[in-house]
Amino acid sequence: SNWFSLCFGFVGFLDDFFKIKHKQNMGLTSMQKFLLQLAVCAIYLYLMWKFQGMSTDLVIPFVGSVIHINTIVYIFFAMFVMFGCVNAVNLTDGVDGLCGSVTIPVMVFFTAAAVLKGRYDVALVPAALAGGLIAYLVYNWHPAKVFMGDTGSLFLGGVVCALAFALEMPLILLLVGLVYIVETLSVILQVGYFKLTHGKRIFKMAPIHHHFEKCGWGENKIVLVFSLVELAFCALAFILTR
Repeated sequence: SNWFSLCFGFVGFLDDFFKIKHKQNMGLTSMQKFLLQLAVCAIYLYLMWKFQGMSTDLVIPFVGSVIHINTIVYIFFAMFVMFGCVNAVNLTDGVDGLCGSVTIPVMVFFTAAAVLKGRYDVALVPAALAGGLIAYLVYNWHPAKVFMGDTGSLFLGGVVCALAFALEMPLILLLVGLVYIVETLSVILQVGYFKLTHGKRIFKMAPIHHHFEKCGWGENKIVLVFSLVELAFCALAFILTR
């Protein structure tokens, strides 16, 4: 899982590097990022299957039932979840302190979930990252002195996703990744509606944190509200999965 996260961080680093080198907002092209991320997902799944005996059983959270699915179907499902999750976390990095603040309760949840499963080796990663993010927010809180860029946000997305699969609970992301999902859905809805109606918008701006900015919310208020929502859903997920 550490390898997976670092690879996504490296893709983000390349994007940031070319932005700085060429002194423009365009780093890697969308297709280059898509292919690199797809390659990371495919290699990670292959290594899991080859060396860790990857299970294709899908655990349904809160119910306790298990669905046995075809290996090929599971691989496509896993790649969709991985690609979507990593980029959803990346989209959340748009306001000072937002991505870091929202990810702290997610890391705390995965720490607790890993301990409950007796996976103390896995628990070390989210526990250390939660502490690191708290320290990082000293400099990233509005007004930010340090920015994570795609290097940080894609790395965090990789960690969130890798932990969900390492603990064999990818569907738990529907609850613990709610803010990330809402951010992504706001972009999909905005773009889709804009094209269908030839120029009309649902939100003042997407992703949705920018909509609240346009409504007059300060950056700190957005971070606080989004983080509290994330904390509530992580707590709910923990209670329901015990």
